[in-house]
Amino acid sequence: MATIKNIKVDTKWMERMLVEVKARDLVQYVDQPEAGGGTNKGMTPLEYELAALGSCIITIGLIVARQKQIRLNGISASMEGEIDYDVLMGKSTEPRAGFYKIKVDVKIDADISKEEKENLLKEIESRCPVGDNLGNKTPVEVALVE
Repeated sequence: MATIKNIKVDTKWMERMLVEVKARDLVQYVDQPEAGGGTNKGMTPLEYELAALGSCIITIGLIVARQKQIRLNGISASMEGEIDYDVLMGKSTEPRAGFYKIKVDVKIDADISKEEKENLLKEIESRCPVGDNLGNKTPVEVALVE
């Protein structure tokens, strides 16, 4: 039987482009650079999306390495995404609002062969829920509540 877990995050507009984000007992902020009308008090939503992907890859990497008893000396990920700002800003409706592509470079520091690192990375990628959500259609239901 599957173990289903509900993950909840609440967001609230504060001022200008500043958004407060609450998850569990944690509070963080999403914002825009000053040039974009924000106060630069937090990463943009797109930066958080890339951060979520890299953080998930590292977290799953730690879980998989522990399960396989692989001693990691380090693991890091660097993400880049390309996006058409004209769609985001309402100047165009095509081709799409999201990233065209996301590139992730992962560095695994462990005393294992390159082939073993590649296999480890394949398993990490197959088990990363953020990567799965980005790479596959996930139904998103947006509803107005009063």
